[in-house]
Amino acid sequence: MADHLPHHPLFTTRVEFLPTDERVSMSYQRARLLMQTYNLSASDVQVCSPKYWAMMTDPIMSLDTAMFTILAAHVGLTIGTLSRHLHKRPDLRPLVNRLLRFETVGIYLLTERGHGLDAFNIETTATKTPEGFIINTPREEACKFMPASTPTFGIPKVALVMARLIIDDEDRGPRFFIVPVCNEHEMFEGVESIRLGARPGTCPLDFSITRFNHVHVPFSALVSSNIYDHAMPASPLEKWWDEVWRIPLGTLAVTAPWISSIKAAAFIAGRYSMHRSLVGKGIDPIPIITFRTQQWPIAHATAVGLVMSNWFPMVTKHSSDKSLDHRVRHGIAVIVKTTVCRHFQRCVPEVAERCGAQGTFEHNYMARIENDGKGVIIAEGDVLTLCIRLFSELLLQRYKMPLPDPSESLLARHAASILDENISLLNSLRGGHRSESFNSLILPQAELAVEAMGHALAYSAGLKSGLPKPILDVYECAVIRRDPAWYSENAGLTRILQRIREDEAITSTLPHLDTYLNDLAIEDYVSAPIVSDEAWKEYHDAMPVFTGNAIPIIDQVQAML
Repeated sequence: MADHLPHHPLFTTRVEFLPTDERVSMSYQRARLLMQTYNLSASDVQVCSPKYWAMMTDPIMSLDTAMFTILAAHVGLTIGTLSRHLHKRPDLRPLVNRLLRFETVGIYLLTERGHGLDAFNIETTATKTPEGFIINTPREEACKFMPASTPTFGIPKVALVMARLIIDDEDRGPRFFIVPVCNEHEMFEGVESIRLGARPGTCPLDFSITRFNHVHVPFSALVSSNIYDHAMPASPLEKWWDEVWRIPLGTLAVTAPWISSIKAAAFIAGRYSMHRSLVGKGIDPIPIITFRTQQWPIAHATAVGLVMSNWFPMVTKHSSDKSLDHRVRHGIAVIVKTTVCRHFQRCVPEVAERCGAQGTFEHNYMARIENDGKGVIIAEGDVLTLCIRLFSELLLQRYKMPLPDPSESLLARHAASILDENISLLNSLRGGHRSESFNSLILPQAELAVEAMGHALAYSAGLKSGLPKPILDVYECAVIRRDPAWYSENAGLTRILQRIREDEAITSTLPHLDTYLNDLAIEDYVSAPIVSDEAWKEYHDAMPVFTGNAIPIIDQVQAML
């Protein structure tokens, strides 16, 4: 369906030659092209159908993080949030249809500048009046941060605004309201958009601070199946989680492009290292892939790319499995995001560095995607905060994650051991999870423990899918590097034995490296010119050339006695 996308003019244009706002405009055009290509229905988005996941996991998403950011909020959050009300709110259908056609862009205004992750305690208000509601930002700290709300790029925008429902001076808790933000040319009355500065080295977007100055909206602006249900919820926090029900799905969805990015970085560095050569003491050029210091980063990134891309489709099925506790579904999304993001942060900078000066330029992809990756750590829930919440609930044994049996692999044994030892530690603490010791001894281990679960699950999926043993061996060695002390203490793998294990894994991988790079199935989406001499020469001829006819003035210097 989407095989033509990497060859479409919108994706073959060299964006590094364009001014910032032209790049932003192109990202909106690309987002529209994706919506037209996949032609999703509201039902596709609501139930996260295979068609929905096909779009969110399309490798094209990794080429333009700004485009993906637009679509993640537009489709996953805005359309997704509205979709479940359509059966009782047919009046929402025209808006949803415009969003599906990308005639209007949807943005998701949840977090505020003064609250960040503490989004339950937002301050924006929606005060009920005889005619509807008044949306208002009471102070600067309550401004919405940082979805792109400017009118600069010729497309109307509408926001889902989280605001506290105020009726007769009583706070009825946070609810979503539909608020038009701008038309093709300007902001609507009472809505202000302050464009934020650039995030250096990333795909640019019109990120903004958004303020509401007594904006009137009708009763139908309330996002609810019953617009007259203004009752105080029995459990305000549970009601809030129900309002933001798309966030857990978003936690999983925002992870997908970074798997493609790992694969692209591995492919770029691998191909570059196979043709980049140096002359040693002999006369024949030696490809730099010959050196073990080059082989490990490339084999590592390749193994991670193959293992993650094998695991992710399995996880998306769990995300819609209503037989699973919703907390478990969210927990799986947190595990996946944590595992993929931390793999990304280790793999991409390492292979980029092994490409030398070439790896630092935007046209070779890796330096830019490394910077863009910092944003996904925070998007749809900050990784560390998500890990702290999940790990704490698992230690309190409120529910369990479906982890592999410890006997299946060394990685499964590691994950189970880390969890068990922290449960024992918690039980020994005076004051339990409310104690200062919990804060100082257990919480710093949250991310390592959640990552360990992801490693075990991904490796287990690889075993069941029959991934090549050399790939699984390299992946296992990479994971051991994350916690070498545990493997030394509990698996008898001393430091030297760990190095020997790595050596054997790399040695078994090298004869098949070319095949494994092809198995990444990412070549059509790679435009980095360093992958071959031919690609570099073509790019070289496209770069601006400065020439002139000036003649230097040579100063005459006289000898002094």
